[in-house]
Amino acid sequence: MKKSLIILLFLAANLSLAQQVNQRAFTLEEALKFAYENNTQMINADRDVQAAYAQKWATIASGLPQINAAGAYQDQIKLPVSLLPAEIFGGEAGTYIPVTFGQKMNMSASATLNQKIFDGSYIVGVQAIKTYIDISGNALKKTRQEVKKAVVSAYGNVLLLNESATIVAKNISNLKENVEEAKQLFKQGFVEEEQLEQLQITLSNLESQERNVKRLQSISKQLFNLLLGLPLNNQTELLDDLESLAAKNLLAAKDPIDFEIFSNIDYQIAVNMKEQKRLELKLERSKYLPTLNAFVNYSTNAFGNEFNFFSSEQNWFDASVFGLNLNVPIFSSFMKRAYTKKAKIAFDQSQSNLKEAEKKIQLQFEQSKSQFQLAAENYKTSKENLSLAQRIENKNSIKYKEGLISGFDLRQAQLQLYEAQRSYLESMLAVINSKTELETLTEK
Repeated sequence: MKKSLIILLFLAANLSLAQQVNQRAFTLEEALKFAYENNTQMINADRDVQAAYAQKWATIASGLPQINAAGAYQDQIKLPVSLLPAEIFGGEAGTYIPVTFGQKMNMSASATLNQKIFDGSYIVGVQAIKTYIDISGNALKKTRQEVKKAVVSAYGNVLLLNESATIVAKNISNLKENVEEAKQLFKQGFVEEEQLEQLQITLSNLESQERNVKRLQSISKQLFNLLLGLPLNNQTELLDDLESLAAKNLLAAKDPIDFEIFSNIDYQIAVNMKEQKRLELKLERSKYLPTLNAFVNYSTNAFGNEFNFFSSEQNWFDASVFGLNLNVPIFSSFMKRAYTKKAKIAFDQSQSNLKEAEKKIQLQFEQSKSQFQLAAENYKTSKENLSLAQRIENKNSIKYKEGLISGFDLRQAQLQLYEAQRSYLESMLAVINSKTELETLTEK
């Protein structure tokens, strides 16, 4: 009995631990920090940077001394036969004697050192290392910005749906009271059946909306977990609320916006592409230059009719050679010229693309600034409209109970309130998302 109790307590402790591991709570800032470390795209972009540094050393090493060793063993099962004139050995002229040369087995070992002395493509490759690292580093920054926008949007969507679920549930509760009151009034003959049906239609629509919101809640939470690198069904809690995040972003909007296009990541990527095309052109031009390589080779060989190569009495014969290899390109049927022309066109295109990118980024900044200002204005307007719609709905609800207005008028006031609630929630999310978009453009 005691043993069973211990096992039960152990299992309960492990289950509690598993539940704790499966539950996470995040503020928006904590969610962003977690995503930067665990989002799949961020992890792969960081790996690209690591690969760029690995490529750096691979490129440099290709121009440093290279040493290769080789070994070979041959067993000539049947030695080749050569024919020699018989008269060499005193035989009849015009006849030949078959003879074999060498021994049945041989073994060799060699080592060769190669060193580039001059190679234009290697020089360009070394120069391109910095650009290659910059490209992967900027790609990481761009990925970080895209992940930030996605996480902020997903965080806001979850909060919006949570708020929507709460509001819809409250609206349903209030409307059910109105429907019950209308039923009683209808039984007493104070209202027409159509007025009751109007309220029932509104209630039915709200209940359908509530079911849809619950489905969207589940999907939005799964998307949020995916962006953070968590299991899809992880029990994730959001600690911030939509209104405080919107207010925080509106407060930050009062600070002056400092925009330097040269710090913009998209501009830097366009500069990277221009530099890459310039180096590709330089690489094609370098192929017109000669290449010079040096080598030193040392080898040793042994021969025998039996496998005694590791015997102390075995004779080994050494050889060594030093040499230079010079390759001078003379004529390639204008192939190099065609490739160089193609690279020059690509470089000219990259220059044009850089100028266009500068204009587009400047325009994008102005658009994003305008969109944020619009979102801020819509937020203020929708907040005021919500307050008005709530007062109108309250007044109409009282009037309906007193029989001063019809159910149709009450329904119109309720629909107006529901639209104002939706607009207010969406305006807060728009403030958050547009501010994030503006931040990514001005981020240094």
